[in-house]
Amino acid sequence: MTSPHPLLGLAFVPTLPPERLQSLARTAEAAGLDELWVWEDCFKEAGVASAAIALGATERLTVGLGLMPAPLRNVALTAMEIATLARAFPGRFLPGAGHGVQHWMGQVGGRVASPLTLLREYATALRSLLDGEEVTTSGRYVNLDQVKLDWPPQQRVPLLLGGSGPKSLALCGELGDGTMLASPLSTNEVGAAAKMIKEGAGTDDHPIVASLITATGPGAQARIDAEMPRWFREAGPELGVAGDATTIAEAIRGVAAVGATTVVIQPTEDEPDLDGLIHFIGTEVKPLLAG
Repeated sequence: MTSPHPLLGLAFVPTLPPERLQSLARTAEAAGLDELWVWEDCFKEAGVASAAIALGATERLTVGLGLMPAPLRNVALTAMEIATLARAFPGRFLPGAGHGVQHWMGQVGGRVASPLTLLREYATALRSLLDGEEVTTSGRYVNLDQVKLDWPPQQRVPLLLGGSGPKSLALCGELGDGTMLASPLSTNEVGAAAKMIKEGAGTDDHPIVASLITATGPGAQARIDAEMPRWFREAGPELGVAGDATTIAEAIRGVAAVGATTVVIQPTEDEPDLDGLIHFIGTEVKPLLAG
């Protein structure tokens, strides 16, 4: 199911120092944004710790974690951490898991021969643990013996998955309560990914989170273009959006029209006024989406 009025979020990119997270989370909440997304990139901020900081600093904001690398984390520990935050901040935490960047997983000795098999086993066990079930399983990668959380979430926690290839996207649709897409993607690429996800899910009613690298003000397009090589993409008009509130709102609507239910504004690494950008998105761009 597509919507011209998606939820609007902000990415706290892990190139920012962790000590900025509290104040920026409060700024995002005050600006009226719906969500704040933290990452777990090696070897920057830890995802669960970052989510806890953002949740503790705010009262309304939904905090998403995209994505925890399955090879890096024991599934029982991940379930314990998710359940703890879900009980402390009910209805405000959206955890996500994925393959992890394979080079980084190799650096920590966690790279596996079949990331797809690992994510299937991991997501299945994690879902059952979060649902309060006792889990015994002997898989290729995930092995648990009568593991049951003492403090499972009091309400069902949506579990997002993430990936980029066709098989991974289909798996996200099949097993996830939602999918977080890689960044950066063009609108057409988001649409193609959404189709694969929904085929895996067997329904159009599957939440999809897409990022949109965004800049405004003097030099905005140059900053967007300079950002793309960091993501191993060539600069082009189809990637990211630079411009005024109307231009940015139009780009967000375009991403929503092809399947994204949440659009996460991702600042460039060299954003000169992040607080100002957050205020601009919340007070100038978001009202245009509702209008």
